[in-house]
Amino acid sequence: MLRYMSATSNIIHDCDEVFNYWEPLHFLLYKFGFQTWEYSSQFALRSYLYILFHELVGRPASWLFGDEKVRVFYAVRLYLGLLSVITETVLVVALSRKYGRRLASYTLAMLCLTSGCFFASTSFLPSSFSMYAISLSSGLFLLEKPAMAVAVAAVGVILGWPFSILVFLPVTLFSLARKFKQVFIVGAVTSVALLALSLLVDYSYYGKWTSSVLNLLVYNVAGGGESHLYGTEGPLYYLRNGFNNFNFCFVLALVFLIILPIVRKKYSLDLLIVVSPTYLWLAFMSLQPHKEERFLYPIYPLICVAASAVIESFPDFFRDKYDPNKNYVLVMIAKTLRPVVLGLILSASHARTFSLINGYSAPLEIYKLLEHHDDVGTGAVLCVGSEWHRFPSSFLVPDYIGEVRWIDDGFRGLLPLPFNSTLGGTAAAPPYFNNKNKASDEQYLRNIETCTLLVELHLSRPYPYRGSDMSTWEVIGALPYLDRELSPPLYRSFFIPYLWQYKNIFANSRNAPRDFPIPIFLDTVKNRDRMDDLPVWEYC
Repeated sequence: MLRYMSATSNIIHDCDEVFNYWEPLHFLLYKFGFQTWEYSSQFALRSYLYILFHELVGRPASWLFGDEKVRVFYAVRLYLGLLSVITETVLVVALSRKYGRRLASYTLAMLCLTSGCFFASTSFLPSSFSMYAISLSSGLFLLEKPAMAVAVAAVGVILGWPFSILVFLPVTLFSLARKFKQVFIVGAVTSVALLALSLLVDYSYYGKWTSSVLNLLVYNVAGGGESHLYGTEGPLYYLRNGFNNFNFCFVLALVFLIILPIVRKKYSLDLLIVVSPTYLWLAFMSLQPHKEERFLYPIYPLICVAASAVIESFPDFFRDKYDPNKNYVLVMIAKTLRPVVLGLILSASHARTFSLINGYSAPLEIYKLLEHHDDVGTGAVLCVGSEWHRFPSSFLVPDYIGEVRWIDDGFRGLLPLPFNSTLGGTAAAPPYFNNKNKASDEQYLRNIETCTLLVELHLSRPYPYRGSDMSTWEVIGALPYLDRELSPPLYRSFFIPYLWQYKNIFANSRNAPRDFPIPIFLDTVKNRDRMDDLPVWEYC
């Protein structure tokens, strides 16, 4: 049920999810969609095998729902939620059998309700797929099935995210140490088979013999990569991000290593092997200049396991192994604290989840309003300005809209452009793409007068917005959107009843036609002054 809620209410957290995964899938299903430079056959950094894995659901859903593309979008999300449920169930069952029901129950509660897992579980991203794989691989390892654990690890790395190999390393090495011959053969066969399949699929779509897995590794490792072109963060970024998504659960997960000497007899070496990628991955990723929230997704289930082990061990901190009756009161207090701490973590997680869903849903919801304005005529041009990075995918664009175009808002990086069937579709190597994040002359629509519809975020800033001339455009829809820069960090991050509505500052997402064209703007509004006049989509 909770994964169903995630599938139906989750926001899109990263434009990479839209342009590198939803858009290629949309192109395979409907023959149009946006392409990024990574999908140019010149670079071929993205695997079509991963996209095809989701087309297994997307294709039948497109036949079933026809022109209702939004339903296809949510069908794929439900598929992702189901994968999450299955893999996490194996992990929880394994914990229950090996360490008892209490640890398994605490882990289950955190997997279901922590904000990080709630959002990552239905995100269409390779890092989410690797998260499913680490849950399943860890569960199989605890169930004494090392060969299957390594096979799943190979799937998570090759079909999912190649860089997640470090996350699977401890389970793989210890599995090899236990049953080397069997594990090696199964792992090698699985890896070779998947690499061969990936090679064939890449050849089919890119039109040449190439390996997207190898290309990605070469570009980022051997080739030096230039991920810094897309932003850099300080070394504490993931610590802040981890606390935002897991609150005190994240802190307790870090404490696990400290309490290990106390609980080493209670938890066998296997549990340390399972949760150790948390610390390896955090350390490794914190050293990289380019950081993004989704890069931590693979270790999200392990954070929950480590934190649950700490909570479950509270009484052990005070027990005297020689005198069971000593410190009896402290032990009882510690037992009482277990559900209290768990409850606080889950309450804070709910506040975070509720705040994000209500605070940033406008980009998804505003496009749904366009379904009711097909009177503008077939072939309408939907223009997007500063909101290009919040574009929720072509799945939410009605069929009467002929094309989606970007208008120049001052951004000088390279934007996605439609797949060009004339140049070869997926096999094309368009000349306007580059790997230097330099804007192409073709990415912007120069004549804004051709726009039928405009989507724009309008904030209170000392510079003009395309949609600010209300005499030119008629507003047909508006939704509030939280202004992150002007809202206090505490109140925008966690939903605190009453204070959240009154302390934060919101913007409106508007649809408006000009004579018959329609733009969408966002006006900054102090929540206490205007929220009663707007649809109640609350943000943080």
